[in-house]
Amino acid sequence: MKKVAILQSNYIPWKGYFDIINSVDEFILYDDMQYTRRDWRNRNQIKTANGLLWLTIPVESKGKFFQKINETKVTGHKWPAEHLRSIQLCYAHAPFFKEYEPVLEELYAKAEQMDYLSDINRMFLEKICEILGIRTKITTSSDYPLAEGKTERLAELVKSAGGSWYLSGPAAKDYIEDEVFEKAGVELAYMSYEGYPEYPQLHGEFTHNVSILDLLFMTGPDAPKYMLSFRK
Repeated sequence: MKKVAILQSNYIPWKGYFDIINSVDEFILYDDMQYTRRDWRNRNQIKTANGLLWLTIPVESKGKFFQKINETKVTGHKWPAEHLRSIQLCYAHAPFFKEYEPVLEELYAKAEQMDYLSDINRMFLEKICEILGIRTKITTSSDYPLAEGKTERLAELVKSAGGSWYLSGPAAKDYIEDEVFEKAGVELAYMSYEGYPEYPQLHGEFTHNVSILDLLFMTGPDAPKYMLSFRK
């Protein structure tokens, strides 16, 4: 039984995103979907002494109401240095920051030369998967033919990838039509984010919903111990 998950790409997402990747055999980046503003596609949060801080990649979106995620271009090349500096300031005293800082510097140096949001997101995703020991195959939806219909398209992607089991994020329960997957012969399951253990954090009250960078900088090679998919 081949397990598949399909999600739009996020910018250095939280640990739950990587748990979904680690729970399947193939992870499909749903990047030929419409780009949505003020979403996780081009931004995420880190902890600071003054509360949560958004790290946002500036993108060309004005007047481009129907552009796809993989068509979305970044604006300017100053943001990588700015993001890196913010991370350095916030996590300089984290136990494992120095261990990962060279990797981060290399990623942001490469990002300075990249024009498309999807490429940047995928680069960070693949590197963090490598650090965590996640070996799941990562592809994009544009690698496969697309069917019409919201749920039909997801079911067809799973079938095209040779899958028979689909793992969805919990928020998709509001729109997924279960019977479409049943008709396609694909078993449907939903990810649960309940049961995450807390780990030592800097800067006040604990919060789960921050970039995976927080977990890596604070726990280093023990990061998988605080993730659900590795515990299974």
